[in-house]
Amino acid sequence: MNTVTSHQAAVARPAVELASLRRRLASMLYESLPTFGVGAIVWFAPLVILGTAFGIQVPGWLEWLSLFVLLGIYFVFVWHRLGQTLAMQTWRLQLVDAETGKAPSLRQCMLRYALAWPSLLLIVSGVGVLWAAYVDRDRQFVHDRLAGTCLIFDPPRLVKK
Repeated sequence: MNTVTSHQAAVARPAVELASLRRRLASMLYESLPTFGVGAIVWFAPLVILGTAFGIQVPGWLEWLSLFVLLGIYFVFVWHRLGQTLAMQTWRLQLVDAETGKAPSLRQCMLRYALAWPSLLLIVSGVGVLWAAYVDRDRQFVHDRLAGTCLIFDPPRLVKK
């Protein structure tokens, strides 16, 4: 019974090309640049203004929580609405539901974001890269595997003349 269900899902799923590990890592590195810039303006600048202008010192845990929430709002919104961040657009990557190939649900995007933080530590340490390169059958990172999402290569659309 299980093989019939998985066979039917495989037949219904559109044929797509999974994004290469190299392309996903390059996108992740590129993603850090605009994220750092936006974080400096939206997160760090208000903390500096509160501290210098009003003498308010925000507790460290609240600073980190606010950063987590602000980045979460950005990433979850963009992944759910567009399926791509700016860096993902540049590297022609699209986030999709791994089973259907369609846009991921809001729940999947939120789960992916929450799991991306510990997964990022694994990736930076090299363990996550080794996992994706040699262990995972689809070469997906841990957070994508657990969230039921995957990054696919989104080739440019040909313009008909």
